[in-house]
Amino acid sequence: MSQFSDCFLLVFGQLAVGGLAGLAVPPFAVLQRGFYKSSAGLFLGCALLFLFGKVALAWRATGRPEQQWEIAIWTAFAIATAGYLASLWQDGPRWRARLYPLALLLGVVALCTSASVHRLGPFFSAATLLYPLAFVTGALALGAVATGMLLGHWYLIDLGLSIEPLRRVFRYFMTVLVLDLVVLAVTVAAMAATPAGRAAVATLWHDHRLLLVARFLFGPLAALGLGLMIQRTLRIPQTMAATGLFYIAMLAVMVGELLGRLILFRTSLPL
Repeated sequence: MSQFSDCFLLVFGQLAVGGLAGLAVPPFAVLQRGFYKSSAGLFLGCALLFLFGKVALAWRATGRPEQQWEIAIWTAFAIATAGYLASLWQDGPRWRARLYPLALLLGVVALCTSASVHRLGPFFSAATLLYPLAFVTGALALGAVATGMLLGHWYLIDLGLSIEPLRRVFRYFMTVLVLDLVVLAVTVAAMAATPAGRAAVATLWHDHRLLLVARFLFGPLAALGLGLMIQRTLRIPQTMAATGLFYIAMLAVMVGELLGRLILFRTSLPL
C-alpha cells in the first residue's frame, strides 16, 4: 500500500513543478500580478500536499536514506516556492528574480530524485536519464494545461486583456505535450533494449496491454485532439470556449498521468 500511494502522490509533485514552470510563459508585464499570486498559491498547495503525503508514508514505514533525501529536496522546493509567492506581494522585483529560478531548479531536482527512487537498473544505464526525463516532461504537460485553464479564467476578471498571452500558453502546451508523447514512446523502446527493463516491458505488454493503450489514447493523444479544438476557438477568438476545452484537456492529461502512475506501480516503468 505504501508503494501504491507513493506512486500516485507523484502527480501532485508534478503539477506543482510543472505549474511553476508554466508561469514563466505568459508575459509578466502584461498580466496583473493577481494571476501569479493565485496560480502560485495553487501550485504551492499541490507541493505541500505531496510533501505531507511523503512524510506520512515515511512515518509509517522505516525511512530509507534516499527517502529522507527526497523529502529534504521537496521541502526546500516548497520553501522556495513559498518565498516566491511572498515576493509577489512586494513591489521590488529583485527577490522574485532570484526566488523563481531557485524554486524551479529545486523542483526539477526533486522530480529527478523521486525518479531515481523508482529506477530499474544500475546508475550507469539508460534508465538514469529516461526516468527523470519522463517525470519532467509529464510535469511540464500537466503544468502547461493547468496554466492555460487558470489563465482562461483570468479573462473573466481582466476583460481588456489581449488574447496573445493565452495563445502563447497554448503553443507552449502543445509543444510540451508532443515532447511528452515522444519521450514516452522512446522510454518504452529504450527500456525494452536494456536487461533490467526487458522483463518489465514484457510484463507491461502481456499483462497490462489495455492499460498501456489507455495511457496513450486517453492521455496525450486525447489532449492533442482537444488542443486542435482550442486552436480553432482562439482564432475566433473565444476565450470562454477555449477555457472550457482547457478544462477537458486538463482531465485528459491528468487521467494519462494517473494511468502512468498505475503502470509505474505495476511494472516500475516511468510511463
